[in-house]
Amino acid sequence: MVIEYAIGVDVGATNLRVAFGDNRGKIYKRITERTPTTGDELAISHKISEMIKNLLTRGELEKVKGIGIGTIGPLDLKRGAIVNTPNLPFKYIPLREPLQETFKLPVYILNDCVTAVVGERYFGIGKGVDNLVYITLSTGIGGGVYVDSHLLIGKDGNAHEIGHIVIDYEGRLVCGCGKRGHWEAYCSGKNIPNFVKLLMKDRGRKEVEKSKLFKLVNEGRLTAKDVFDSAKGGDQFAREVVEEIGRLNAIGFANVTNVYDPELITVGGSVALNNPKLVIEPIRRYIDEYVINRTPKIEITPLGGDIVLLGALALVFHPPK
Repeated sequence: MVIEYAIGVDVGATNLRVAFGDNRGKIYKRITERTPTTGDELAISHKISEMIKNLLTRGELEKVKGIGIGTIGPLDLKRGAIVNTPNLPFKYIPLREPLQETFKLPVYILNDCVTAVVGERYFGIGKGVDNLVYITLSTGIGGGVYVDSHLLIGKDGNAHEIGHIVIDYEGRLVCGCGKRGHWEAYCSGKNIPNFVKLLMKDRGRKEVEKSKLFKLVNEGRLTAKDVFDSAKGGDQFAREVVEEIGRLNAIGFANVTNVYDPELITVGGSVALNNPKLVIEPIRRYIDEYVINRTPKIEITPLGGDIVLLGALALVFHPPK
């Protein structure tokens, strides 16, 4: 195998990550810095350029075949930019053009979860799998999809917003996007505390006041981590919450299965990676109650928190058509 080299970039609302790696999925070195939130719309591309120059020697840069970027959205792929993102204070964030001008290299951009599924297919357990879905259960919920070896991208690059599937037609919780009943409103790391409050209201004080979660809710400092840690520690109400999250996740996974008919769903994101058993087992247990297609294998990704970076590298060697 001829070794080729690339730069992978993971653009998040909080952090920017840049890696130098190869077409075997090996990362040689990396750097992480905070995502700029001040300055003009070129602040992020300038920061990425600075990080690349700090990370790579001139000799390494000369070997690079291209730059792959997995980023938060929404995207405008034609212009190679992030547009109207709710997570950063810039309306328009150009990425492709400034980086191409600086490094004279091709730049490939996809949504971060779509980039992740590319990483899974070329460097993870998705090798040779024609129908593959990657789902991230993290601060938000998102996905990337291959159907018959074809990567789904969409007209603007946003054909992956599975976190906004409706799983509660009553719409008891409001999603961060402003709409009601979305999967992300109940099971994402950011919104699990809201789901806990809803369950507490349904159960009544007597059933929940012995739980550690009751105190944390009243103090206004409950996090998703607290919920899973309490469940691991034997807190009965926390265990019931985790079970309900698992059932709702199973509905989301069933919807994905019914729409895309994958052979394999891999799962990542901080909520899943930090609590693999508590997240995956309920999904496997409940999904058959909701799915009409043959149930796929459901596995935690072996690529861990590097899946977007690895996918960004893979974009350079396997550009989407």
